[in-house]
Amino acid sequence: MAKNQPSSKNIPQSKQAQATVKSTVKPKTSSGSWFRLPASQNSTLLFDKTNYLILGLGAFLIILGFILMSGGNTDPNVFNEAEIYSFRRITLAPITVIAGFFVIIVAILKKPAATSEV
Repeated sequence: MAKNQPSSKNIPQSKQAQATVKSTVKPKTSSGSWFRLPASQNSTLLFDKTNYLILGLGAFLIILGFILMSGGNTDPNVFNEAEIYSFRRITLAPITVIAGFFVIIVAILKKPAATSEV
């Protein structure tokens, strides 16, 4: 027996078993990513097609409302009260934006259609 190798007579049985288990475990290899999300257990999406269509409609209404609120082609040095306080900017545009937000809330709260998984 070599001088540097420990003899198995002096090591208890439990220590020998632990040593063999530790030596058989392979080190984990890196996948190249330092941040890994856990695998998802869900196979279905949260929303379906109708939810996304309603969300798109709500976003369109919000964008349309801000376009309606935008400025006109007048001289910035001249105060045009009729243009600034028009029905389109004071009433129609805010109602359109708020309606868009309500449509998005409905799209989020709408329950997707039940699909039968076989």
